[in-house]
Amino acid sequence: MNSGFTPEKVDKLADLLLIGLTEEEKQMVFDEFAVIDANINKINEIDNIESIKPMTHALDDFEFSLREDVVEESIPIEIALSNCDQIEDREIEVPKVVG
Repeated sequence: MNSGFTPEKVDKLADLLLIGLTEEEKQMVFDEFAVIDANINKINEIDNIESIKPMTHALDDFEFSLREDVVEESIPIEIALSNCDQIEDREIEVPKVVG
């Protein structure tokens, strides 16, 4: 089974993502996907794989219980804001992290 992943597809995806890749980087991405394809193909070769029930957790005996949602009193806003360096009214100023 072949995913149809080609060096041309790497070029197209790099352009769509607006990332510049050198020829060496493009080849590295292509080679990585070849390894991923090979591993997926190994999984697809397992006999009767279609009959295997998907797991919901890695541990067979995993159990969970949800706690009751209880409304509790929270601390006053003034105390919460007292720990912040830059505030305006009831808002906290945080550093810009994008563009």
